[in-house]
Amino acid sequence: MPAEFRLLANVIDLFQNTIRPATVHVAEGRIRSIEPTGAAPPDPALPYALPGFVDAHVHVESSLLVPAEFARLAVVHGTVATVSDPHEIGNVLGVAGVDYMLRSARQVPFKFCFGAPSCVPATPFETAGAEITALDIEQLFQNPEIGYLAEMMNWPGVLHRDELVMEKIRLARQYGRPVDGHAPGLRGPDALRYAQAGISTDHECFTREEALDKLVAGMKVLIREGSAARNFEALIDLLPEHYEHLMFCSDDKHPDTLVLGHINQLVQRAVARGLDVLQVLRVACRNPVEHYRLPVGLLRPGDPADFIVVGSLTDFDVRQTYLDGEVVAENGRSLLPAAPVEVVNNFTAYAVRPEEFQVPAPTPGNGYPAPSTHQPPPNNEPPTMRVIECFDGQLITARHDLPARVENGLVVPDVSRDILKLTVVNRYQQAPPAVAFIQGFGLRRGALASSVGHDSHNITAVGCDDASLARAVNLVMQARGGLAAVGPGGQELLLPLPVAGLMSAQEGPAVAAAYTAVDALAKQLGSPLQAPFMTLSFMALLVIPSLKLSDQGLFDGEAFRFVEAVV
Repeated sequence: MPAEFRLLANVIDLFQNTIRPATVHVAEGRIRSIEPTGAAPPDPALPYALPGFVDAHVHVESSLLVPAEFARLAVVHGTVATVSDPHEIGNVLGVAGVDYMLRSARQVPFKFCFGAPSCVPATPFETAGAEITALDIEQLFQNPEIGYLAEMMNWPGVLHRDELVMEKIRLARQYGRPVDGHAPGLRGPDALRYAQAGISTDHECFTREEALDKLVAGMKVLIREGSAARNFEALIDLLPEHYEHLMFCSDDKHPDTLVLGHINQLVQRAVARGLDVLQVLRVACRNPVEHYRLPVGLLRPGDPADFIVVGSLTDFDVRQTYLDGEVVAENGRSLLPAAPVEVVNNFTAYAVRPEEFQVPAPTPGNGYPAPSTHQPPPNNEPPTMRVIECFDGQLITARHDLPARVENGLVVPDVSRDILKLTVVNRYQQAPPAVAFIQGFGLRRGALASSVGHDSHNITAVGCDDASLARAVNLVMQARGGLAAVGPGGQELLLPLPVAGLMSAQEGPAVAAAYTAVDALAKQLGSPLQAPFMTLSFMALLVIPSLKLSDQGLFDGEAFRFVEAVV
């Protein structure tokens, strides 16, 4: 039973919008009472007590940590709860993967709210390790630990009222669960039709105008700032007028950034811009608890004693984090003990050879028109590549049609133009790799490979030459999951991810250090990206336009069809 105690602090009330000195009485894990001292203004000599922060949309798997270990890092930064979509492990292991996340989460008092994955597999244009059906979702909803229908990425299916998609949404309504959205770029009447189907949130807005359209449609907008996608600057100025309908989220957070901060960093940045601190805290603390009906206290009498103590309302330096009346973090140190890690996976390992990544140049009779008497021979001009362009801090990509570099009848990377090879290799069954070309990674030598490849989590790799690509992919294969960087002269680093090929079995600080090392090697090889492995993981995410690569081929996310990499 948690100890009974009292705390004198400047208490923040997000319902009365007040900050005033008071004594907080905690007993049996709950707030027994809050007694004002009589003084009206905050006392500068006292710390501040406020509700804990909530990440309103995150894939815990992207931290490369199991839930219990994620919690050990998050509480240090004042996070007491997350709204967690387990569709990453769902794509690998199906419902068994969701059950795994629940088992790990139960090992700590942190307040995880997991969703029922709505789109496993995300599309029919890739090979996943499992499927989660409408019947599976109904069975998941019978578990009170499943709090919502996770992001409905099939927005075309919603707009066209696809029968299977609408059945999943109907089940969410039947069981009283909110439905999360995922509709990048959707605006105007389409955004309204999407919302009218029962979609309540969206975390994919990357412009103010898009966010406004979704707010007008009645959706809650999540301001996202993760390791790859960063939309804070584009959206934060919406807060003064729309704070009642906004939340903060990370979506995907790698361990090196999680050890440094979490939602507390967004709060700091928002307040530093001069935004009203009570409005900012409503976005960070109260709104997600109310929207998802989380069993998380909001610092009111009778609530669970889930709150944090900070030294100031500018730095938000977290002195203590409380969950159900227990101190779980203090002065930058997690007090949650490490928990045993169960290892589960779905991985078929096999060796790949460099020649499997070769791309023959089109020739007459091989997808290239034969010359006519009225045209010069086509071989006088190089073939055209459809090249993906990736962007730092964004999940969207662009498409460029560029002349190919051809050597000995093969289309090859052109490092001078930052045109590298991108490949996706099936990890569930032996199959030929899919190969395309990409700009934006900036590698000058070597290759990177990862078994974290949203959403089906096949092996995604980028490299300057076929030998490096094969070596990086084989390192991941041999470990049955991991992140690998390969450079010249035998440079190699691997971060093994034995849990579903997505998560480590190690403790958070060790994983963060290992990730920092492999990330540093990627940057030594030339990548200018802030998070090259996170960006790489999204190059197979077909539901984000415009051009992506799955294990089945190059996919045009706007036309929703496969296209040739070289024409």
